Amino acid sequence: MTTRNLDALFEPKSIALIGASNRPGSVGAVLARNLLDSGFAGPVLPVNPHEAFIRSTLAYASVADLPLAPDLAVIATPPASVPGLIADLGERGCRAAVVITAGFGEAGGQGADLKMAMLEAARPHLLRIVGPNCLGVISPSRGVNASFAQLTPPAGGLALVAQSGAVTTAALDWASARGYGFSRVVTLGDMADVDFGDALDFLALDADTRAIVLYVEAVTQARKFMSAARIAGRNKPVVVIKAGRSAAGARAALSHTGALAGADAVYEAAFRRAGLLRVQELRELFDAVTTLTSGLKVRGDRLAIISNGGGAGVMAVDALEARGGRLAQLSAATIERLGKSLPAAWSKGDPVDVLGDAGPERYGEALEAVLEDRCADAVLVMNCPTAVTDSTAAARAVIEVAGRRNPRPAILTSWLGEAAPAQARKLFAAARIPTHETPDEAVRAFMHLAEHERNHRLLMQVPSAQDGPAPDRAGAQAILDKARGEGRALLTDPEAKTVLTAYGVPVARTLTAATPSEASKVADSLGGPVALKILSPDISHKSDVGGVVLGLSGGEVVAAAAEAMLANVARAAPAARIEGFMLQAMVERPHAEELIAGIALDPTFGPIVLFGSGGTSVEVVADRSIGLAPLNAHLALDMIGRTRVSKLLAGYRDRPPADLDAVADTLVRLSRMAVELDGLAELDINPLLADAGGVVAVDARIRVSAPGVAAPAPAIKPYPDDLVGELELAGGARLAVRPIRPEDAPGLMALVDRSSAEDVRLRFRSGLRRLPEEWAARLSQIDYDREMALCAVTPQGDILGVARLASDPEGVEAEFALMVRSDRQHQGLGHALLSRVVDFGQSRGLTRIYGEVERGNHRMLQVARDLGFRAGPSEDLSLVRVVKSLK
Repeated sequence: MTTRNLDALFEPKSIALIGASNRPGSVGAVLARNLLDSGFAGPVLPVNPHEAFIRSTLAYASVADLPLAPDLAVIATPPASVPGLIADLGERGCRAAVVITAGFGEAGGQGADLKMAMLEAARPHLLRIVGPNCLGVISPSRGVNASFAQLTPPAGGLALVAQSGAVTTAALDWASARGYGFSRVVTLGDMADVDFGDALDFLALDADTRAIVLYVEAVTQARKFMSAARIAGRNKPVVVIKAGRSAAGARAALSHTGALAGADAVYEAAFRRAGLLRVQELRELFDAVTTLTSGLKVRGDRLAIISNGGGAGVMAVDALEARGGRLAQLSAATIERLGKSLPAAWSKGDPVDVLGDAGPERYGEALEAVLEDRCADAVLVMNCPTAVTDSTAAARAVIEVAGRRNPRPAILTSWLGEAAPAQARKLFAAARIPTHETPDEAVRAFMHLAEHERNHRLLMQVPSAQDGPAPDRAGAQAILDKARGEGRALLTDPEAKTVLTAYGVPVARTLTAATPSEASKVADSLGGPVALKILSPDISHKSDVGGVVLGLSGGEVVAAAAEAMLANVARAAPAARIEGFMLQAMVERPHAEELIAGIALDPTFGPIVLFGSGGTSVEVVADRSIGLAPLNAHLALDMIGRTRVSKLLAGYRDRPPADLDAVADTLVRLSRMAVELDGLAELDINPLLADAGGVVAVDARIRVSAPGVAAPAPAIKPYPDDLVGELELAGGARLAVRPIRPEDAPGLMALVDRSSAEDVRLRFRSGLRRLPEEWAARLSQIDYDREMALCAVTPQGDILGVARLASDPEGVEAEFALMVRSDRQHQGLGHALLSRVVDFGQSRGLTRIYGEVERGNHRMLQVARDLGFRAGPSEDLSLVRVVKSLK
């Protein structure tokens, strides 16, 4: 239901407290104190049949006795009473309730029945419920403290959303002592109704909120969470702590991919894809928010360091490498320039050691030189107090240089010590230059900026349409269906490779033999050394049972090895069914890296893709990254870059770089398999060999799910291929029509460039003449679950028009926008495109579609009337609101 009636939760005009109490120390008494003493301007209505007054406020015996319908109710009564109270409140017109009470199914049984009854009571009235089993809700700027927290925090721009009341009270206490103010605080408890997706949808557009922090234990509706998080992440920083990072949360699995894809690693991938910054502990949470709201921006992870102490510089470098950052490589020109202004004993590289006697002039000259070098995304300037220099004067020099250069790379500072740097830190704060007490804290702040920027680029990535030949989806599905129909959990290796081949993944040629003598003949036909492997539907990891022998030459040798293999496998896996042997010509790729690529299903986020270092030690090395399916090339390359093996793939010594595009293409193809093939539960390619010549899958195993077992849906909606088609214009001209793609950004800019200034003004209601690149990126990179944009495209790839729908979070109504290139108007294109998006909205179950049209835009108003839209007033008197009901 997302944001419907959440205004009553955060900005109520009246509040009822059911279960209010005068008993000292009780939850009802603390709730009453917080509601009555926090400055709420509206009426607070206590309900308690046994009390005439709560504190100095008149109490009421029941909901029916209330003199008015409260916007918000806070309930702290026994669990059995709550469903009836919700029904009574809904009848009175209450729009939201905070259920403090626990006992609604945390341990199953009767509590689960009560939770269902509570939700059924709320549903007819669209009454929203926070909780049960929660601390409550706080909106400091509105004087609302509907919680039993120990304090009311000051108002500010930070929103806190948490599942744990205990963590929330600790965070409020810690943050308030350090001057943090809050716009909203909401504890979700058991999330019977309002969940993280709902809260993020509201806060994304909340003018009082500048940044959002989350404490997450579990996500329930993954697609809603991802859509809401991506919208929030586009608008403001979102920082998250996720509890439960241990490996004990990983499920048992037949495949390496399943074993490596632990639940926490999947959450990490989801947070990255949504543009959220994940941190590990409470203090880091608030430090990260401070950094991300400071206004500093970085483009990458290259840091230059200036220090008057070599040891401090080394500490900063250690912290940088430990967090995955890169030390900037200063150019030869910068080194030469620094050499002219610094003493001969300076470090002659990065970190730039200006030596312990450095005064303000030396700091200023070094900073000027480094800032002019394009090598660094940010500069960290550090100072260790000495008896021969003035730390405060050095700080003033840094501030002066920073003030003269705008725009410039981000500058962070760390003046070490306690008493000596106190004045310098005040000066930096006044100049809005971030300063930190230790090198590690400063580097951590830089990496927060770098990781947030990297994640922000990921959230802008959307699944793209697949280029090249279409896969043989039907052929691959038939193989999976056959195995499921036979009651098998595993495909044979040849079957698995046939599925990969159907999706265009290169595989090593594999032949089969039923007996050792047949294996001998196959080996002779292959010629040269061969690999011999056992063929069994019951054996997943063949090498574990002696089912792999490599480098065999000659039929007789192969036959003997096959006989020995049968004996070894019989001892190691006596119950396994043996169907024969597989033979492959030995793949001679001496410079290839052994990789693993795979698919698994996460119960929350659906299909995922795994990549990392492969081979028999894959689980020991545990070098892997995870991405949510579906992927595009950019997302796949980012996955590769997050692994240690990526450094080997980049080439070293006599090994040329591997074909990373081929590796990324394999991951994209696997992601397509993951979202398209019904019954595909797990897939391993191990090893996937990669070198300069491309990739080849040597071994593959696929596990299928039992018939009738529904797979979790992808957390991110795939590219909607079903909307690709054609439209015919007046005169018989035909154009392709399809959903917009990320690569359409230049086409959108060209559409605007080739349109008249008046048409551009009517579409964007501004005087812009060219579409900025960032606007084009935003308009072409959409969440297909919440938005749709259909493009009319010529055979040459020119975009002639775009019709767009943006749905509200509830999926009830959507706003349309339409633009047709000026020279292609009056041909029925606008009518055809708008008709298509209206049909799409109807298919999605929307109730109505509306648009805001300038009064003088007669052509657009006529198109809307022709399609059944009705004109009405808009809040903006210069506009007409046109609405089409889809019921």
